[in-house]
Amino acid sequence: MLPIGYGAIIDGKQICNCSYLILTLMEPSVAVVILNWNGQSFLQRFLPSVVKTNYSNLQIIVADNASTDHSVSFLSEHYPNVQIIVNDKNYGFAEGYNQALAKVEADYLVLLNSDVEVPENWIKPVIDLMQSDDSIAVAQPKIKLQRDKSRFEYAGAAGGFIDSYGFTFCRGRIFDHLEEDKNQYNTNIPIFWASGAAFFIKSKAWKEISGLDADLFAHMEEIDLCWRLKNKGYKIICCTSAEVYHVGGGTLNASSPFKSYLNFRNNLIIMQKNLPFGEAIFKVFVRLWMDLAAWFQFAFKGQFGFAFSINKAHYHFFKAFFKTAAKRGDYQLPLKQHQGVLSGSIVWQYFAGKKKLFSELNNL
Repeated sequence: MLPIGYGAIIDGKQICNCSYLILTLMEPSVAVVILNWNGQSFLQRFLPSVVKTNYSNLQIIVADNASTDHSVSFLSEHYPNVQIIVNDKNYGFAEGYNQALAKVEADYLVLLNSDVEVPENWIKPVIDLMQSDDSIAVAQPKIKLQRDKSRFEYAGAAGGFIDSYGFTFCRGRIFDHLEEDKNQYNTNIPIFWASGAAFFIKSKAWKEISGLDADLFAHMEEIDLCWRLKNKGYKIICCTSAEVYHVGGGTLNASSPFKSYLNFRNNLIIMQKNLPFGEAIFKVFVRLWMDLAAWFQFAFKGQFGFAFSINKAHYHFFKAFFKTAAKRGDYQLPLKQHQGVLSGSIVWQYFAGKKKLFSELNNL
């Protein structure tokens, strides 16, 4: 295990153990863990902001997913106070974090993407909010666009939501429409899912839920984790008094058919896992037909790689059907009983109803 007190960093400087012990009595321990795969350029750009974080009881750790660039040597040379965990192979996002966090001890774990810039005081407001309620298991700050900090960012905006058919969206981002942040969503409300770009979780909740589902590899694995926690009665919260700035698409960009495949496959898997049996059968059936409509849209545009990704997603979903069924927990709450759920279809409201803003949505 990595000791909590080792290599404590405040304002980018290592402090002595005596001073550190005094400060640790004041605040819960936090481990910020950045999963890296061939991301030296992102570490060079954004790790400096992370090491300047103003929080007394802090570990900063880079978990390297068997990078083939010079990430590890770069860290060793330029950031000797940043702890490094080296995985023996590229496990993907989900299992990569599972492997790394098994070696970390802290009260709170923060899963932070390597392409995220942070201000100095981005941790304490979130921790204070989570400390105020034992039922809060997961939280996120506001996530804004790194190249235009006046706008929300795709990956999480001001908190994640879901509609009745499993389509996900955010407070401040619906499909590809990013809203400008005018403080219109500055309330700390329960949400359905928190973004994996800056994902705060209580360590005891991480252990209780056994971390991320490694079979998802990447994309929607944080939604699945949040959904499993919600089925156990925990809350997911967005803390709007903190914010971070995300580049997005650092590993798989939006033009990747593989990313499309993961999204289509994983969306079906998490519905099968987390909905009550009858609701899961019905809504997966509906989604298969909606996916077929997306297939025709890709085909008509000549985007055959994306069309094939849907075929591949459906094939692997059915191939893993019984394996996924075995992962279902003891209790699944009907979707409409959760907080952060839109009753009806976000697809219908957005495309037919022309509702581009979260604040315009009905039936939330």
